[in-house]
Amino acid sequence: MSAFPDFLGGLFGGEERKIQFEPIRFHNTLSANPEDFESKQPGVVRMYNCGPTVYGPQHIGNLSMFVFTDIVRRTLEANDYSVNQVINFTDVGHLTSDADDGDDKMMKGLRSEGLEPTMENMSRLAQKYIDRFLADSKMLNIEIEHTRFPRASAHIPAQIAMIEELETKGFAYPAAGGMYFDTAKFPEYGKLGNINLAGLKEGARVTAATDKRNPTDFLLWKSDDKMGWKSPWGMGFPGWHIECSAMIRELLGDQIDIHTGGIEHIPVHHNNEIAQSESTTGTKPLARFWLHRAHLQVDGGKMAKSEGNVFLLSDIIGRGFHPLSFRYLLLGAHYRQSSNFTWEALGAAQTAYLKLVKFVKEAPEGGSVLESNFARFMARMNDDLDTPGALAVMWDTIGSDASAANIGATLIAMDAVLGLRMEHPDETALDLVRKELGTKVLMTEVPQRVKDLLQDREFARAERRWSDADGFRSQIEHEGYIIQDSADGPRLMRKG
Repeated sequence: MSAFPDFLGGLFGGEERKIQFEPIRFHNTLSANPEDFESKQPGVVRMYNCGPTVYGPQHIGNLSMFVFTDIVRRTLEANDYSVNQVINFTDVGHLTSDADDGDDKMMKGLRSEGLEPTMENMSRLAQKYIDRFLADSKMLNIEIEHTRFPRASAHIPAQIAMIEELETKGFAYPAAGGMYFDTAKFPEYGKLGNINLAGLKEGARVTAATDKRNPTDFLLWKSDDKMGWKSPWGMGFPGWHIECSAMIRELLGDQIDIHTGGIEHIPVHHNNEIAQSESTTGTKPLARFWLHRAHLQVDGGKMAKSEGNVFLLSDIIGRGFHPLSFRYLLLGAHYRQSSNFTWEALGAAQTAYLKLVKFVKEAPEGGSVLESNFARFMARMNDDLDTPGALAVMWDTIGSDASAANIGATLIAMDAVLGLRMEHPDETALDLVRKELGTKVLMTEVPQRVKDLLQDREFARAERRWSDADGFRSQIEHEGYIIQDSADGPRLMRKG
């Protein structure tokens, strides 16, 4: 399903496309190399993005992941692909260690909110933070209307069926705490990221069972005599890893084109997904391309509650920043490099974002996309999502000697990929433009007759007809506006 804007018409669409792009290349974690991308089914991409565990609000590091997946989607759509995208909600089974020990994160969330540990309360807690995540996503202009968001708890039968298949095929066995996957039966275990299995210590990743066969074996089903679902192995919960594998298979098929996640998912979660999925289906690889985003740092260090530097999107908004300024900040760093959040950097990102909004809003309509500039832009995006390079092309375009109308049209086309909503900003963004860029009015809010008078004044000044220029100034003031001349050109402000 494609959500790419229709207004760009033939610029992006199939046989009518006017501009030819460089091939898409992604750095594939599976091969550890950049590779040319083509989907298995021509024109259609099946993409699974590991989603949030909904036991609390998502901090800005979590949200940065979904700005990244949104950029992946928009880039694919700009290259004529239709994207079938799934982002899961983990509402059960994710233990605090990200492996198989510690408490269930949903139970931790219930305790933090003073709620009794019941299935009903767990479901309500999940819905509360699902709604919060979707609201934050909309503010960051992340595509959600054409994306599927399955809850893990809604796919329990598929997870049980997958575990039964693994058991039948000899990949699963019972041990203390539940059913486990036998990693010794999957010789390629650890191939994603070339994990050094010999370096893993006994019990370092999974300590729930004392009689498991191998230190890397992981839970498929966690026993619980108080809560959960009935299964052939008693009451309990699915393991976190089987949830993703089962939902991928049920919603997207045995093999997908792209799987994404954070770099922290590589050693355990994603290798476990690969092992259980490929052992069940026999189809290899589970995902043809694996893309992983580096961590968002804060002031050059790790984001952690103990450091007091875990920020929510509401914290950013509460300090007077627009959420799309944060999106712009993320675009300024390549997804495979750790980006750094500071309030100073966010301030600089906001200034840049507002300048883009102002330029696009004040550019005359009817311009044409500068094809060479847009081709350069897409060359950067298609080169493993080089968003810093794409932004550089955007600013080079603004500094070119092309007409403002053509530059504006080109920025709008670029923004369809970057998702900064420059053509249709909300009132908050427009208010910030007025406030932070030192103007009380945008040219788009000025009557045409005043714009014409301003243009006549500029012509008169260029021809050194100073008396005529003063006359036009007087007429503009009679209309209720004053002119402030600056190095960037004349600026109109309302009187009073």
